[in-house]
This record gives sequence, C-alpha cells and structure tokens, in this order.
Amino acid sequence: MLRKAGFTENSGKGSHTKWLHPLYPGRVTLSGKDGNDAKPYQEKEVTEAIKVVKQREG
Repeated sequence: MLRKAGFTENSGKGSHTKWLHPLYPGRVTLSGKDGNDAKPYQEKEVTEAIKVVKQREG
C-alpha cells in the first residue's frame, strides 16, 4: 500500500523498514518481514500516512 502511494522503502535496523514520502512529514517505520501480518497500530499508521499524502496531493 505504501509503495503504491509513492512511498520509498529504506532498510532499517534488523527487520524494520522505514518508508518515506516527500509530502509526508517524518517516516513510517514497520517491523517484520514482507508477508508478515501487520499489527493493528501499524495498519492505522499506514492508513493515516496515505491519507495525509493524498490530501497534500490535492
């Protein structure tokens, strides 16, 4: 979802990944490997980040 919304992935420490977007202040950090189920708070953070980017794209 983040990649589709234009975020870029940067590897982080261990199994963490940092997702950045020029229109999003800060970053979204997710733990776990691709394919793992996201935790509810991570799902909420992703949804909110995508919402912010879409609003700023206007």
